Amino acid sequence: MTKISIIIPVLNEEDGIGKLLVHLKENSTESNISEIILVDGGSIDETKAIIKLFVSSSVSLRAESRSERSQKTGLDSARPDIVLLHSEKGRAKQMNLGAKHASGSILYFLHADSFPPKNFDQLIIEEVEKENLAGCFRLQFDSNHWWLRLASWLTQFRWRACRGGDQSQFITKKLFNDIGGFDETYTIYEDNILINELYARNQFVVINKKIKTSARLYKKHGVWKLQYHFWTIYVKKWLGASADDLHNYYKKHIA
Repeated sequence: MTKISIIIPVLNEEDGIGKLLVHLKENSTESNISEIILVDGGSIDETKAIIKLFVSSSVSLRAESRSERSQKTGLDSARPDIVLLHSEKGRAKQMNLGAKHASGSILYFLHADSFPPKNFDQLIIEEVEKENLAGCFRLQFDSNHWWLRLASWLTQFRWRACRGGDQSQFITKKLFNDIGGFDETYTIYEDNILINELYARNQFVVINKKIKTSARLYKKHGVWKLQYHFWTIYVKKWLGASADDLHNYYKKHIA
């Protein structure tokens, strides 16, 4: 049976990680999910403590469900695990570690501040069964700013310029391994490096449902200032900037 491993890199996400885990449970079918893997990059807030509460709860519920189901059917429960892993800081490293521990045939990489649509798991499985081996959802920011609404609207199209990690990324484990995973030399822009490879292979589909993501960086820096910096990073990469050059620019102007 086709199953999904959800992989979420986290770093100091105490304000929202609990809400995301509840959201994932409420908007998916348990039998479609192998596990939810959270990979912490060195959080110094309560992120890990919150996740551990969910880990303990999932273990307890799984044991209870297994007992009840075994009594009724003789079969084990399909309840997915919640797993906490620890990694060096860096989303590429964190996501690659999560992928190595994943048991599902489909990997679903999700940012900690992005909430996928209802039945996202079934939507992903249906695309893979149609031999669309990688892709994402449309984007919707939690902001009414006209530019962010326009940028969100544009993500329904397959244009390469409209892609980004906030839209989440599903990919079969086999294809991910064939590509070699995320390039760990990049501490930022790692999502785009993988997306570039998928577009080069003509293996990318946009599911016409919206994933809602936080506009917190836009609120912090200002919409136009942050958009300018993102465009600058994009152009720098296009002109041949190294991974270190991109990281240094990001660290100076955004981080």
